Amino acid sequence: MKVFIIGTGLIGGSFALDIQQEYSEAIIYGIDTNSRHLKEALEHGVIHREATMNDLPLADIVFLTIPVDIALAVLPKVLDLISDDALVIDVGSTKQRICDVVKEHPKRRNFLAAHPIAGTEFSGPKAALQGLYKDKTNIICEVEKTAFKLQEKALEIFSKIGMRIRYMDAVSHDKHIAYVSHLSHISSFMLGKTVIDKEKNERDIFDMAGSGFESTVRLAKSSPAMWTPIFEQNKDNIIETLEEYIGNLQQFKTLMEEHKFDKVFEEMQQTNHIASILKGIK
Repeated sequence: MKVFIIGTGLIGGSFALDIQQEYSEAIIYGIDTNSRHLKEALEHGVIHREATMNDLPLADIVFLTIPVDIALAVLPKVLDLISDDALVIDVGSTKQRICDVVKEHPKRRNFLAAHPIAGTEFSGPKAALQGLYKDKTNIICEVEKTAFKLQEKALEIFSKIGMRIRYMDAVSHDKHIAYVSHLSHISSFMLGKTVIDKEKNERDIFDMAGSGFESTVRLAKSSPAMWTPIFEQNKDNIIETLEEYIGNLQQFKTLMEEHKFDKVFEEMQQTNHIASILKGIK
């Protein structure tokens, strides 16, 4: 099985490591505009061989794991080059635009739109982790537009590396993911910014930062090159979530200003319910 990874960073590299573990016969090819990433991917055993777009006719499976803005331009070219039996899987964090860009492509049946809800704040081939996707949810959009045999091929891979599957239309995916992923990243970035701005005048602020602060700003270490295009593509949904979030922050601030700490307590107590929701998901 010839597997091509376009974008040899954390997400693509982790797929490559898991596939190698589950399919001993698999040959992993890497395509990347970053020559240093290709070199690192080879050195760390993430891929077996370097490749170019011209090699795509050899592919059985192609994973497209690049920033979502670049994916819009690259995906149609990939579909142009692959064989009639090959499967192309995009794993970006937004789905409506990528599905729209290939909806009339002659090889639309060869494409599967997916979004594995997994990752870390790190990037690059050295960040790739075997087992990253175990017990993680993988959202598949517009599955009915992918050839059935290719669906089966994808589901076999996802099953072997331990993923749970959910199906969703692309519009709903982008709306829901704005709340549970995109807003989380914006909150982390802006909390980090707030503290950095304050630290200019209070040098000892980071000496007081504990594990709670560290876990909350963990996502602020994420790649701006990856996340800016995500925010752009899902702008309308994200703005809606930000308005709701800012409204809740303003309400919390008002309760404190008015010394209504019984209401502050109630707000937090009601929100404790999130623990049981998350436990049920797991």
